[in-house]
Amino acid sequence: MASQSHAAQVANYVGSQACMGCHQASAHDFGATMMGNILIKHPRDDIEKRGCESCHGPGSLYVPAMAKAMGEGKKPDEAMRGPPAEPSLTTFRPDSGESAKQTNAPCLMCHERGDQAFWRASTHAFRGVKCVDCHEIMRPSSDFQLAAQFRANPIIYTRPQTQVCIRCHLDKANQINMPSHMPLREGLMVCTDCHNPHGGPYQYQLVQPTVNQVCYFCHAEKRGPFLWIHPPVLQNCDNCHDPHGSTNQFLLKVSAPRLCQQCHVAMRHPGSPGAAGSVFVFGHSCTNCHANIHGSNSPGGLYFTR
Repeated sequence: MASQSHAAQVANYVGSQACMGCHQASAHDFGATMMGNILIKHPRDDIEKRGCESCHGPGSLYVPAMAKAMGEGKKPDEAMRGPPAEPSLTTFRPDSGESAKQTNAPCLMCHERGDQAFWRASTHAFRGVKCVDCHEIMRPSSDFQLAAQFRANPIIYTRPQTQVCIRCHLDKANQINMPSHMPLREGLMVCTDCHNPHGGPYQYQLVQPTVNQVCYFCHAEKRGPFLWIHPPVLQNCDNCHDPHGSTNQFLLKVSAPRLCQQCHVAMRHPGSPGAAGSVFVFGHSCTNCHANIHGSNSPGGLYFTR
């Protein structure tokens, strides 16, 4: 009956000052963050003016319950569990038992526009990823913010962005350490150059409608238009390339000439097995001659030769 009466109580907002008795150190760190600067120093609306309670929820049930429990000799971790304290606040603690939906709800009050507009339909949301799995809100931003977009619009992570992603995407962690790889580990690229982790209308949560459009952002010389077009290239860059990493040169899925022979299977070409008049021709890369393989405007362009 006691727990039912507690659950029936409605929590009210009491102000951030009530939090300072126990959380002064956390508040000091939070004040140095981007969010802290807004909520503490420059609140823009009624939600932000609630300070700590903007995200954690109203504290009128939690504060006296915590004070009473600690007065009985309980440690803070023990005191914050059980009614009426536990149901009245969102703690964001990994061991809190709070669902992803419950933990993410305070974030989505402000962060559900722009790049975050597709979050509720994203792969990460469906798999129960929490905002705090990737973002650290209570600590000042650190030296991980190497990419230009994070310097311009800093998102508060506790580690370099790529390291955040590969904690779950272990297969990609292996690939970016292969001999041929995107410059992620060197800090010259980040995962969000190609993917929107908050979701989107495109496959693989890409930032552009197609794989090719993502690639063309950096590799504009491959876009064309060309007089002579190589259809697999026009269709999809990942027909030939693995963008996350490969043991083959140029991020190729298979080494040349075997990559080309996956389509050109009936070619009686000097480089094909059994057709070469010289052992020095056999097995060499097709691009030794067909150099303009992405497309060509040259007179010999039909065969993409030099």
